[in-house]
Amino acid sequence: MGVKPRIETAFERMLFRSRWLMAPFYVGLALALGMLLVVFVRELIHYLPQAFAAGPGMTANDAILAMLTLVDLSLTGNLLLIVLFSGYENFVSKLDLEGETDRPPWMGTVDFSGLKMKLIASIVAISGIQLLKTFMNIGKDGYPLNETEVMWGVIIHLAFVASGVLLALMDWLTARTDKH
Repeated sequence: MGVKPRIETAFERMLFRSRWLMAPFYVGLALALGMLLVVFVRELIHYLPQAFAAGPGMTANDAILAMLTLVDLSLTGNLLLIVLFSGYENFVSKLDLEGETDRPPWMGTVDFSGLKMKLIASIVAISGIQLLKTFMNIGKDGYPLNETEVMWGVIIHLAFVASGVLLALMDWLTARTDKH
């Protein structure tokens, strides 16, 4: 084995440093998390007066739909954090957080395979909440039953579920095979 040519070494270093081109993507995801917070607060401000209104106020179904909306936004925020932290640590650089006592235990341990599984699980949960909200709205005043919308909602949710099962199966099969 000989010494690598300088041009090859320089090229490989340039390729390795190009991972930093991903950093602005993660800044964008952090900004998206801030946007999601604004939407969450707006929804909360919208629902709170209804919950405490005199008279008929918010029904139980309305309260459940409000909570599902807030949970949905929270799950989306969690998904953003998982992608933000795991993606940055897997593809750009390790987070140097020495002395941080509240660092989540999963940080630094979620590899690309784990990230895929967390991502699809979050998408399935979000899709399920959206589908539940659709079902709960059926029959409400001003919300006519749209069979096509419901059918496509179920089909899309089942597609996400099937994708999750297939991804888990592929990861399981990959883990059982010899590494090359």
